[in-house]
Amino acid sequence: MAITHESTILIVGAGCFGLSTAYHLLKRGYKNLTVIDRSPVLPAPDAASTDLNKIVRSSYPDIFYTRLAREAIAAWKDTEEWGDTYHESGVYCPLKLGETYTDKAYENDVALGARIEHLSGPDAVRKAFPPSVNLAIPENARGYLNRDGGWAFASQGVSRLMDKITSLGGKIVPGKPVAELLRADGKTTGVRCEDGSSFEADLTVLAVGSWTASAFPELSLQTRCLATGQTVAMLQLTPEEGDRYRDCPVFLNFATGFYMFPPNKDNIVKLAIHDGGYTQTVTNPKSGEPVSTPRTVLSHGDDGLRIPKAALQKLRTELAQVYPELAKKTFAATRLCWYTDAPDENWVIGYHPDDPCLVLATAGSGHAYKFLPTIGSLVVDAIEQKLPEEVAARFAVNRPHATKDGVVEPEIRYNPPEELVADQLCEPEDLLVAV
Repeated sequence: MAITHESTILIVGAGCFGLSTAYHLLKRGYKNLTVIDRSPVLPAPDAASTDLNKIVRSSYPDIFYTRLAREAIAAWKDTEEWGDTYHESGVYCPLKLGETYTDKAYENDVALGARIEHLSGPDAVRKAFPPSVNLAIPENARGYLNRDGGWAFASQGVSRLMDKITSLGGKIVPGKPVAELLRADGKTTGVRCEDGSSFEADLTVLAVGSWTASAFPELSLQTRCLATGQTVAMLQLTPEEGDRYRDCPVFLNFATGFYMFPPNKDNIVKLAIHDGGYTQTVTNPKSGEPVSTPRTVLSHGDDGLRIPKAALQKLRTELAQVYPELAKKTFAATRLCWYTDAPDENWVIGYHPDDPCLVLATAGSGHAYKFLPTIGSLVVDAIEQKLPEEVAARFAVNRPHATKDGVVEPEIRYNPPEELVADQLCEPEDLLVAV
């Protein structure tokens, strides 16, 4: 059936994709909309979008995303909508000879009029940071500072969007893990939840992030929506340290995947590595097939927060090459942030090719949150079949992907995913500084 403003729409997943889609559907006049989520508490404690902060940057080698990001940044600046969620600290990216990703991203930022400062040499790079900060700068340092960017307080953005949805008449129901899709005549008609309750819908949107492949194995999305855990650590600064580092830009090294933020209002610094990440392959109870499945604080308690020891050491090594003073501090906490990786790092947005009543909105591939204010508009365009043909093809569920030795993996990551090994995860003593 054709979707109208009176149609019943169900969105499964109250993260970045799901909430933004709900918001934009309501803004366009759709009236009967419900969002459900598996987590009993929202924002979900283990969702990728529930975080201290996320980078907001327009630096992409693909100008398609540069344009989208600049639109999103303009939206973030509307303080009536987003309050102080967005912090325009600037984003500093080191440039490395022969590293084409960063070079092309720089060219696209310049081409679209971003406020860019090209920094060549240690003295120029030094000026991008507060003079009181102890900064490690190599002799051949060069990079660029994009002042049209910074970071967003991720959890706050999600909470504000939830409030907008309910104020517009949308319903949000937590604690509803889905057991199965309901189907009739070859079409999805809603979902049945694990507690036995059902939600019927004319259109169902799956926006379940890194649980896409494991929660719905019947859709065979294991290679198109791969769940990978990315390593994150936090430092607790003193108030004096926080004030000293507060005005630093976001540091983002595309060549190594290492990035970190200035301290937030609680003087917590987050640092992470965007790489192939880690998989946790388990036998899916629904299909009996192996599927990478998130290992989180909800599935494994505090044990789900541990990251591999080798990754923790790499984080400290990378940190020492930027802020050597902070590398001498004990890590306060760690976390695996679970991505949904598409092989080409384009999102998956659109109707399932075999089901006219099922839409997917997922595969953020580690770069979706910055688009929280606007990404839902793309999903609604897909629902209304208004996406330009080339954009619909970019996001299509069944688009072709190249493989490497039969394995599908993200094309721009420098290392393939590794399998998590329980006895190689960090212990509390590993968070301490080696003497």
